[in-house]
Amino acid sequence: MKKFYLKPKLFSVLKNYNKDQLVKDIVAGVIVAIIALPLSIALALASGVEPACGVYTAIFAGFMVSFLGGSRVQIAGPTAAFATVVAGVVATQGMEGLIIATILAGIFLILMGVFKLGALIKFIPYTITTGFTAGIAVTIFIGQIKDFLGLQYENGIKPIETIEKIEANIEAIGTFSWQALLVGAVSLAILIIYPKIEKKIPPSLIAVIVGALMVKFIPGLDSGVFTIGDLYTIPSGFPQFVLTGMEFSFAKVSAVLPDAFTIAILAAIESLLSCVVADSMVHSRHNSNAELVAQGVGNIASVLFGGIPATGAIARTAANAKNGGRTPVAGMVHAVVLLLVLLFLMPLAGLIPMPTIAAILFMVAYNMSEWKKFVHILKSAPKNDIIVMVITFGLTVIFDLVIAIEVGMLLAAMLFMKRMSEETSVTGWKYVDAENDKDSLDLKVVPQNVRVYEISGPLFFGAADKILDIKYNEETHCIVLRMRAVSAIDATAMNSLEMLHKKCQSKGVALVLSHVNEQPLHAMQKSGFYDKIGAENFCPHIDDALKRASQF
Repeated sequence: MKKFYLKPKLFSVLKNYNKDQLVKDIVAGVIVAIIALPLSIALALASGVEPACGVYTAIFAGFMVSFLGGSRVQIAGPTAAFATVVAGVVATQGMEGLIIATILAGIFLILMGVFKLGALIKFIPYTITTGFTAGIAVTIFIGQIKDFLGLQYENGIKPIETIEKIEANIEAIGTFSWQALLVGAVSLAILIIYPKIEKKIPPSLIAVIVGALMVKFIPGLDSGVFTIGDLYTIPSGFPQFVLTGMEFSFAKVSAVLPDAFTIAILAAIESLLSCVVADSMVHSRHNSNAELVAQGVGNIASVLFGGIPATGAIARTAANAKNGGRTPVAGMVHAVVLLLVLLFLMPLAGLIPMPTIAAILFMVAYNMSEWKKFVHILKSAPKNDIIVMVITFGLTVIFDLVIAIEVGMLLAAMLFMKRMSEETSVTGWKYVDAENDKDSLDLKVVPQNVRVYEISGPLFFGAADKILDIKYNEETHCIVLRMRAVSAIDATAMNSLEMLHKKCQSKGVALVLSHVNEQPLHAMQKSGFYDKIGAENFCPHIDDALKRASQF
């Protein structure tokens, strides 16, 4: 029986499941939930939504991705990659716009998995992912300066773009709070130093506890430090279904369609990259198409219950693997633990200081920036790749991720085509006197009044004009096109060949083709070019082609 290509990994691993692995998965799930709680809250705030939305995302998307996904240890939830996208959509389209965009993105992801498009993600250039990841890191860092320094904007000032945030921070520098800076600096020091001392307890949890205790018990700090509870309402209990009362329209859908596409592409890239990392850690192999379907379902489930877009979280996935998680059960346990926290302990989140949240996001930005890779590409990569990366980075910071990915992909495609066109060449043979040439043993004997052209590289629209550069004179009776190095040909190049053939016909010059590969030959047969030239003028070897040319 043929294996179902969308079969979730959970159903495969449960065949040999045992009690010992269940214990390991439960322990790993609890640890990942402890790591995910402060991160989910922080990433929700960075995305411009209520803190509980991050927890909703980790619960619903986390459970569905583990239950239906194609990886053994993938942990899904809110990630820094989505923060700027979500913040932009919420600011311009509101929460309803975000819900519609994420549902559409979920549908796109499901269709990508159903139609086996998981492998196509590899066509996103590494320079683009590096560029926009570093750009997102910078935008997150700049976005948290306000809370880290305790700045207060004037009423009505709600900057969205990174440049606007920089300007607003400069204008609000007079409201700087030393208390906020102190709490933020202590939290940041814990996040940097604590992992070097102790690795079992998540440093973000320690930073949250210490920050909350500082504000609660050190006199004078509470007056200059805002907590989550001061700025947001912290709900408890099971989240409500959000579609009730919502109205869908063509105008709303079309307005968020570009954002939906960006969310889908970003979710696919991040989740599959996370799967690759996880595979190397647990010596497994993920099912990319099943993972895309799970990501689609998980994103839809997330926003239906008040969450935001989600994808595979590399850091949480790695923590799951390092702590003994080996099956999707660990990810499901992580979601259940977060649900229990939501139901019974969520009000305690109101005590977390905003500077501590900012410090956590500083570390998230630093870790995701991968600045060493960025610098390495700047030093070692070809100029075209550097241009794509730097432009993608700049557009992400100055504008947004939607523009950055669109322009980055367009630029990468154009530079790739330019590079490929430079690899394609049409060169005529050089003719020498064999009697006087000492190396004539390897030379071919070319019949009189015959011109031979060697075509190398793919013949596509970027290089099709080179065919028209083929020259001949009044004495030429036949042109031989040697095509052994032509791997592919497109419609534009076929049109150029047609034009060359008509030009030759008008001058009484015959065309003979040598060693035409499978794809070009099929294209020529389909277009009718094969029949125009004649089967007898398609030769398997250059010697046969030269022999045929001598007959004209």
